[in-house]
Amino acid sequence: MGKSAGEAVAPVFSVRNLWKVFGPKADRVPASDELAALSPEELRERTGCTVAVRDVSFDVRPGECFVVMGLSGSGKSTLVRCLTRLIEPTAGTIAIDGEDVGGMDKGALRDLRRHRAAMVFQHFGLLPHRTVLDNVAYGLEIQGMGKAERRAKAAEMVTKVGLAGMEGRRPGQLSGGQQQRVGLARALAADPEVLLFDEPFSALDPLIRRDMQEEVVRLNRDEGRTMVFITHDLSEALRVGDRIALMRGGRVVQCGTPEEIVGSPADDYVRDFVRDVPREQVLTVRRAMRPAHDAGEAATGPALSPATTVADAIEAVARTGHSARVVDAGRCLGVVDSTSLLGVVAGLDKAKDVGKDVGKDMGKAKNEQGFHTGGFEEKTAA
Repeated sequence: MGKSAGEAVAPVFSVRNLWKVFGPKADRVPASDELAALSPEELRERTGCTVAVRDVSFDVRPGECFVVMGLSGSGKSTLVRCLTRLIEPTAGTIAIDGEDVGGMDKGALRDLRRHRAAMVFQHFGLLPHRTVLDNVAYGLEIQGMGKAERRAKAAEMVTKVGLAGMEGRRPGQLSGGQQQRVGLARALAADPEVLLFDEPFSALDPLIRRDMQEEVVRLNRDEGRTMVFITHDLSEALRVGDRIALMRGGRVVQCGTPEEIVGSPADDYVRDFVRDVPREQVLTVRRAMRPAHDAGEAATGPALSPATTVADAIEAVARTGHSARVVDAGRCLGVVDSTSLLGVVAGLDKAKDVGKDVGKDMGKAKNEQGFHTGGFEEKTAA
C-alpha cells in the first residue's frame, strides 16, 4: 500500500519541467522564454514545431496508482513513453528512485525497461504460435532465466491474473479480456517496481473493461504495486486512481486526488470535464462535516470513517434517522446530517481543503467500498 500524502517518502518517479517538442530545432523551444510562451498554433506557424509535453512536473509515490488523463492529443501517451525514454525528452529531468534516467546508457535503459518499469500497452503484442504460459514466460526467456524456473514463475502469474487452467491455450483461443490478462501477467512476471499502463483497456467491451479495472485496483491494493496509468476516460481515472493529473495541450492543468479534482476544480476546463460526475460517489464526508453541537449529539448516531463517501453516508443517515458521527482513531471529528450531505450533492458546499494528509487514503477507500461512477461517459474529442 502507498503511504499517505502527508508522509515524507521518496518518490519512485520524479519529473521536473519536462518538455517534448517535435520538429526542426525542437530544443530551441523550451530554451527560449519567448517561444515557450507561444500558443500551439503560434508555435507551429513560427517554428514548425509541435509541443506534445509542455513544462510538466510531478512525483509518483511508492504504492500509488498515478493516473495521467486527457483527451486525444493532450500529450498523455507521449509523457508516459518519456518516463523510460521510449521517446527522448527534449528538456527537463526524469529520475527513478533518485537515479537520472536521462543519463542512463543503453544497458541501463534496457534494465530499466525490463526490470524496473514494465509497460502494458493497449495492443497486447502476444505471440500467436505460443501458448499462454510461454507468452507470459517470454520476457524471462529473453533475460536468460532457465526453462523450469521461468515456467514456474509464469504459471504463478497466470494464476494471479485469473487464467488458471488456460496455460495451454493460444492467443487466438482467448477473448480480448483474457488476452489483456496475458499481457498483464507477462509484465508482472518481470516483477517490476512500476507498471506503466498506456490506455490498456480502450479496445475492450465495457463489462470486460470493468473487470480489468478491478484487477488493476486489486493489484494496487493487495500488492502495493506502483502504477502509472494513462487513460482518456474520466470514469476509469476516478475508479483506479489515487491521484490524477489532468492534461490539456501538453500541460497538466490540475493534479490531485479524485475528490480534489471533482470537488475543487482548478479552472473552467476541469469544471466542465467533471460536470456530470455523481459527486456523492466521489466526495467524502469531510466536505459535509460540521462540529458536534453538544456531547449528546457526538455520542449518538452511526459512526463513519472520514473516507466514507457521501452516498454511503446518506444511506446510513436515512436508515437510522440520526446524524452520523465522523470518527477517526476513536476521536469524533464532527457530524454529518441529511442537510449537509445533500448540500454536497447539490454542489452547495464551500470548497474545503480535503486534507493532503488523507488524500491517498481517500483514493484507496473509494476502491475498497466498491466505488462506481454511475455509467457517466467522458467527453471525447477523439
